[in-house]
Amino acid sequence: MMELSLGFGLKPQELEVPDNNIMDILEPNKVEVEKTGIDEVIRSLNNPIGTGKLNEIVKKGEKVAIITSDITRPVPSYKILPPILNELYKIGVKREDITIVFALGSHRKHTTEEKIQLVGERVYNEVRCIDSDAEDCVRMGTTGGGTPVDIFRPVAEADRRICVGNIEFHYFAGYSGGAKAIMPGVSTPCAIQANHSKMMLENARPGKLDGNPVREDINEAALYCHIDFIVNVVLNVKKEIIYSAAGDYIKAHREGSRFLDKIYKKRLKEKADIVIVSQGGAPKDLNMYQTQKALDNAKYAVKNGGIIILVGCCSEGFGNKTFEKWMTEAESPDELITRIKRDFRLGGHKAAAIALVLKKAKIYLVSDMEPDMVEDIFMVPYASVQQAYDDAINELGGSAKVLIMPYGGSTLPVIE
Repeated sequence: MMELSLGFGLKPQELEVPDNNIMDILEPNKVEVEKTGIDEVIRSLNNPIGTGKLNEIVKKGEKVAIITSDITRPVPSYKILPPILNELYKIGVKREDITIVFALGSHRKHTTEEKIQLVGERVYNEVRCIDSDAEDCVRMGTTGGGTPVDIFRPVAEADRRICVGNIEFHYFAGYSGGAKAIMPGVSTPCAIQANHSKMMLENARPGKLDGNPVREDINEAALYCHIDFIVNVVLNVKKEIIYSAAGDYIKAHREGSRFLDKIYKKRLKEKADIVIVSQGGAPKDLNMYQTQKALDNAKYAVKNGGIIILVGCCSEGFGNKTFEKWMTEAESPDELITRIKRDFRLGGHKAAAIALVLKKAKIYLVSDMEPDMVEDIFMVPYASVQQAYDDAINELGGSAKVLIMPYGGSTLPVIE
């Protein structure tokens, strides 16, 4: 009997599964790394991919915008930004010519305390740190796919743009990072909707860059709002920097994505009858909006007609008003899929993503949400992952093959 512990809020859930039922447990692959943390960031700055070093790109007297992620992302900006600033100071760039912009996308603004938490005391006190503002944008062009390239004015008007981020699988843009800091990072709701509406197209899926319509639209936006340099990091499950790619926004990003694949892309010979997937516990499973990421990766590993046991406490409920409205108003998953094709809405896009999974498999949700609410959104409610597993085995039979994904938002199953 295999004893397992799965992240669930602040207190993990325990589970026992017979050894002969377990097909695999998707833990990250182990890789050897020479440097970590700030040392790895410095190494990447000294060895850029596809560009010269910063001192060959940026000139004294130029205005520099550094775009980094907001509080909803795990990017350790407080470790990445100091080495970048040190390089800029060596060039002779003045502190007053540097602006750090938090890419909010469609998210809320930060408190002062959150800004300091993100960049650290030193950086916050040295240079201007501001949130992007969708109300103050410049139209720089329109992509071939019809996405307006509306960019936050301080970024649009800067002489040089440096984008900071982390690389992980993204359920329709392929991977996070790269030009995503610009689009949707510092853009408008109108532009974000135009870009994200391409998520329903074929090839808009995790782990895919070539031919991905969302990613190609993002990269095209960066032709209008040029990115001079990126610093993108890969994190381990403890959120420590184990790889940094600096340089060209496409070439360096691809190198970082390849490194990510080595750790988190998990190859399987067949799909499972039952997939038990956790988002990894707090803070990742605070709400359904975030927990959905684990569900979307799990769908690639489950057989048609199988069961996904989604483990996430969702103590704050849905986490997004539009998402909640769409989920609770729908009469069926089909209705959500039809609606998103007719009337794309941010928030609604996550509801449609869940509906696509429901067309393939049943979802047993282990959460703190009210059972009636869970049933209203077409899932089967549970408080215990053990009970959910026992019921799934009763439904599919004692020989059902089970796949465990303890880090569902990070690991991507790929069927060979």
